[in-house]
Amino acid sequence: MRITGISTHVVGTPWRNLTYVQVHTDEGLTGVGETRMLGHTDALLGYLREAETNHILGSDPFAVEDLVKRMKYGDYGRAGEIVMSGIAVIEMACWDIKGKALGVPVWQLLGGKVTDKVKAYANGWYTTERTPEAYHKAAQGVMERGYKALKIDPFGTGHFELDHEQSLYAVSLIEAVRDAIGPDAELMLEMHGRFSPATAVRLAKDLAPFKPAWLEEPCPPENLKALEKVAAKVDIPVATGERIHDRIEFRELFESQAVDIIQPDVGHIGGIWETRKLAATAETHYVLVAPHNVGGPVLTAASLQVGFTSPNFKILEHFNDFADAEIKKVVKGAPEVVDGYFHLSDAPGLGVELDVDAAAEFPQQQARFDLWAEGWEQRKPKGTK
Repeated sequence: MRITGISTHVVGTPWRNLTYVQVHTDEGLTGVGETRMLGHTDALLGYLREAETNHILGSDPFAVEDLVKRMKYGDYGRAGEIVMSGIAVIEMACWDIKGKALGVPVWQLLGGKVTDKVKAYANGWYTTERTPEAYHKAAQGVMERGYKALKIDPFGTGHFELDHEQSLYAVSLIEAVRDAIGPDAELMLEMHGRFSPATAVRLAKDLAPFKPAWLEEPCPPENLKALEKVAAKVDIPVATGERIHDRIEFRELFESQAVDIIQPDVGHIGGIWETRKLAATAETHYVLVAPHNVGGPVLTAASLQVGFTSPNFKILEHFNDFADAEIKKVVKGAPEVVDGYFHLSDAPGLGVELDVDAAAEFPQQQARFDLWAEGWEQRKPKGTK
């Protein structure tokens, strides 16, 4: 079996473009992959056009490791977000083809299941007025849908510092959310790399009474010493890793012992097998895995293949019941959250099929997502309705 070509389909919303890639073969099997880029969609499409000629055409989709190696190192440059995302969508699609050809789900090819279900946490649910009352009501809605965990960034446009008034307001928002979800649900606290270590530590202590499940990206991710400073002074588990795009770059993070939960994005770090390798390394450091997942149904399905096969997999992020929920229709067989969990599927490959006609109903947009803009949490960029 050989790859005869690829086709790309961009599903657009005002705040995110989702890029779906179909890999076609000479035996009639087609696989699909997905990633979400922030402001780099056209760059990704350009890279894929070149990679199709240089690396992909004529390749054996069963030889996943070889294709990834050639795409990563065959252009003699250091692979960053765009290249690793391009690798990821092709890699996912090859696993999809391989599973379909053999009549088994991808998780079976990765060593088999270690669990029948993966816990989900909701994100994108607080696209409402930024008040305790509105957040309380929205959080109740999440629980009513069966979720047992959710994540929130309550810090507005905070950057490095957060003054006393805004700090108290953030605390009031978290208090309202905890009251709405009860004591047993997990509440993930997102900082989006906003703060200096001192501010992050202060806020973590202010919010500790509400029992956050983790403290995510408390400071900008480029400086590991800053993260170590935070980890040494807080009792909340620290999570990070969505903006690391190469498995090898996690080595120093593990060595620092400053992180309890890593959050690789399967769509940015080279795909399913790269993430599974990373999860195995994390296991040797007693670190849990909770992938960043701001994509659509295909990326969710790909992330779940890792989840069903990794003993140290904690939980999976899910936007698609809340923000842009209508995009789920671009895929047949989209994974669904039932009673707070994704449940194991025996469908071959990734278990999903891209509906090209449905995808065409959501053309590419000039999507923007600025975490330092007023009202960012509503995910309606300036100029959109």
